[in-house]
Amino acid sequence: AKRLFNGCVPPCRVLIVAVLGSSLAFVEGSIVNLALPSLQTDLGLDSVALQWIVNAYLLTLSALMLVGGSAGDRYSLRGVFVGGLAIFGAASAACGMVSTPGLLVAFRAVQGAGAAFLVPTSLALINVHFNPEDRPRAIGLWAGASALTTAAGPLLGGALVDAFNWRAVFLLIPPLALAACGLALWRVPPRDAVRSQPLDVPGALLLMTGLALLTVSLVAFGEQSHAWALLAFAVVALTGFVAYERRTAHPMLPLSLFGSGAFAGANVMTLLLYFALGGALYFLPLNLMQVQGYTALEAGAAFLPLTLLLGVGSMVAGDQLKRYPPRSMLTAGAGLTGVGLALLALPSDDSRYLTDWLPGIATVGLGMTLCVAPLTTVVMASVPESRSGTASGVNNTAARLAGLFAIAAMTSLATAAFTRELSIAIDQQGLADTLGQTLLEGARELGGLLNANRELGGSARIVVSESYVTVFRQLMAFCSAFAFLAAATAWWTLGKAARPGNDATDTSQ
Repeated sequence: AKRLFNGCVPPCRVLIVAVLGSSLAFVEGSIVNLALPSLQTDLGLDSVALQWIVNAYLLTLSALMLVGGSAGDRYSLRGVFVGGLAIFGAASAACGMVSTPGLLVAFRAVQGAGAAFLVPTSLALINVHFNPEDRPRAIGLWAGASALTTAAGPLLGGALVDAFNWRAVFLLIPPLALAACGLALWRVPPRDAVRSQPLDVPGALLLMTGLALLTVSLVAFGEQSHAWALLAFAVVALTGFVAYERRTAHPMLPLSLFGSGAFAGANVMTLLLYFALGGALYFLPLNLMQVQGYTALEAGAAFLPLTLLLGVGSMVAGDQLKRYPPRSMLTAGAGLTGVGLALLALPSDDSRYLTDWLPGIATVGLGMTLCVAPLTTVVMASVPESRSGTASGVNNTAARLAGLFAIAAMTSLATAAFTRELSIAIDQQGLADTLGQTLLEGARELGGLLNANRELGGSARIVVSESYVTVFRQLMAFCSAFAFLAAATAWWTLGKAARPGNDATDTSQ
C-alpha cells in the first residue's frame, strides 16, 4: 500500500480500516441469500417473511444512508464510522441468537441502521484523507474490496450454512466488527467536523416513511387490495421529503448537488444497474439450489468467477479513468452486464455449469468490473470535499434502494407469473385435480413450493421445475433490459463527467 501511495502511511491506514469496516456491511448484504432456504425450513417462514429477512436490512440501510453520510459531514467521520460498526456488530450477534421470525426481522432492521452510518463514512474517510491524485486508486481499491466481499458472500454463506447452519452467517460478524472498531480508534486520525449543523430529523423521518410504504406496497402487489393506497401514501411522503429538503436551511440532501449532470446521471445509472444486479443475485441462487439441485456451497461456488473478476478488476479499474473517459467505460460495462444477464435467461432445468451458467456469470462479472470503481469515482469527483459523506450516502442509497425495489417488485411479478405458468403446465400434463390444486395453492408461496419441489417426484416435479425456469428466464430478461437502460443513461449523461484529480467547487451553500 505504501508503494502504491508514495509511502503515505496515515492514508493507507485509513484505507485498510475503511475497507475492513465497509466490507462487513457489504458481505452481510449478500451472504444471507444462501441462508434463506435453511432459514425458511428452520423457522417455518412463508415467502413474505422470507422477503422481509432481506428487505428489513435493505430498507433501514437505504432510508438512513443519507442520515449517516450527513452526520459524518456535520460531526466526526471517525466517530460516526465507529458508532455504525458497533451497532452493526451488536445487531449481528442478536440475529444469530433469535428463535422467532419477528425478532430476526427486527434485528435485521437494526443491522441495516448500523450499516447506514458505517458505509458512507468509510468512503468519505478515504476521500478526505487522500489527495486528489491518489483518490482514484484508493477508491478503486475500496470498490474492489467491497465488490469482492459482496460477491464472495454467496460462497462464504454456502460454506457456513453447509458446515454449521444459518446462524453462522450472523455470528461471523461481531468479532470482525470489534476488531475494525479497535483499528479505527487506534489508526484513523481524528478530524474536525466540516460543519456544525443539526441533523435533518424531519427529512429523515419523511424519507424513511416513504421508503417503508413504497416497499410494503411493492411486496403487497398482487396479494392485497390496499397496495395502491400504500403506494399513494408513499408518493405523498417522498414528495413531502423533496419539498422539505428544498426549503429547509440544513437539508441532509442538498438538491443543488443534482445540478451537476455527472452526479445526477451517475446516480440514475446506479439505480438502474443495481436493480438489474440485485434481482439477478436474489433469484439465481433459488434456481441453482431448488431446481438445478446444487447444495448451498455449490451455489456459492458458482459465483466464484464473478467474485474474482469484480475483486481483482475493480482494484485497477479506477486508474483506467486516466486513460479512458468515464462515459465509455460505464457504457461498455453496463452493456456487458446486460449481455451477461441475457445469457442467464438461456439455461433449462437440466443445465451444465460450464456451458450454460458460466458464460453469463462471467460476463456479468466483467461488465460490473468496468462499472463499480469508475462509477464511485465519478460521483465523488463531481462534488466538493465538504460534501463527501453526503455524496457517498446518496450513491450508496441509490444502490441499496435498487436492490430493495428489485426484490420487492420482482417477487410479486414472479409469484403471479409462476402461478400462471404452473396452471398452464398442470393442464398440459393432466395432473390429478387434488395434486394440481395443491400445487396451485403452493404457488402463492413461491419459496415454499420450491423447497417442497425437492421432495416431489414424477410429473409434479417436472411441472414445478419447468414453470419456475420459464419465470426465471423472464426475470433475467427483465434485469437485462434494466442494465441496457443503465448503459444508455451513462452514454447520454456522462459526456462531461468530472475527471479524477479535479476538485469540484462547493456551490451548495
